[in-house]
Amino acid sequence: MSANTKNTMMIAGMVISWSIYYAVSKVVVGATGSAFLAGFLLRSAALVFLTLQLAADKNLKEVFRQGKTAYILLIIGVFGFLLDMFANLGYAKGSLSTGTALLKTDVLMVNLASVIIYKKKLYLSDWIGTFIMLFGVLLVLGISFGSITFNITDLFFILSAVCVSANAFIIKSAQEKYGASTDMISYYNNFTVLVLFCIASAVLGDFEALKTINIPYFWPLVILGGLGQTGIYFFYYRNLKIHEVWQVKLYLLLMPVVSLFIGIFFLGEEMTHLKIAGIATVLLGASVIVLRDRINK
Repeated sequence: MSANTKNTMMIAGMVISWSIYYAVSKVVVGATGSAFLAGFLLRSAALVFLTLQLAADKNLKEVFRQGKTAYILLIIGVFGFLLDMFANLGYAKGSLSTGTALLKTDVLMVNLASVIIYKKKLYLSDWIGTFIMLFGVLLVLGISFGSITFNITDLFFILSAVCVSANAFIIKSAQEKYGASTDMISYYNNFTVLVLFCIASAVLGDFEALKTINIPYFWPLVILGGLGQTGIYFFYYRNLKIHEVWQVKLYLLLMPVVSLFIGIFFLGEEMTHLKIAGIATVLLGASVIVLRDRINK
C-alpha cells in the first residue's frame, strides 16, 4: 500500500468515525436530555473498546507506567471535558446558529497559532481554501445568517473553540516531546473525560433520566457511539502525528458533509439545494488545500 493511499484511508477513517459519533451523539443527547450523561455513556462504551484494544496489543500494563507523562495526558483529558462543557453552556443560553458558526472558528485559531507561535508557512491559497471550506460547512449545516445574533454567553463558544485548538497542539506536543503513544493518549483522555462527565451527571441528577428512556435500540446506539469515539481516538491522534495540526483541522471540515448523508439515510433529514451548494463549496475548498503544492510551485 502506497503512503498516499494509507494517508487517504487514515483521513477517511477519521472523518467517518467523527461523523458516526456526531450523529449517534445527537440521538443519545436527545434521548437522555443531558449532554453530560450522554457523554458519560458514550465514553463508557469507548473505554471497553479501548481496553480490549490495549489487551489485544498486550499494552494494558503500559497504562500504569507513564510516570510524569501521565500529567500531560490528564491535561489533555481535562481540555477534552472543558470544550464540551463550554459548548453546552453556550447552547443553553445562546442560539444554535451563532454557536455552530463560532465553534468553527477553531480552524482559524489553529491557522493563526501555526503561523504566529509555531512559525509554520501557510500560503495565501491555504487561507482562501480555509474560508471557502468554512463557508461551505455553514451552508451544509443550514445556518441562517440572518438569525445569527451575539450576546455575552456566546463567549462560551469561543472558549470551547480555544480548548479544541489548544488540545490539538497539546496532543501533538505529547507525541513529539514526551514520546507518548497515541493509544496511551486515547486511554487517558477517554478515562479523564468519562470521570468528569460522571461527576457532572451525578451533581446535576442526570442519572435519573436513564429510567425514562424509551427509544428503540438505545443501548446498541450507545455501543455504536463508543465504537465511533474509539475510531476518533485511533485515527485523529495518528493523523496529528503525521500531519500539521492545521491540515488535520481542515480535513475535519469534511465531517458535516458525511454527517449530512448519515442524517439523510438514517435520521430522516432532507437534502436541499442550499446543502448541495454547501457540499460543492466544501469540496472546492478542500481541493485548493490538497493542490497547495502545485498551486504554489
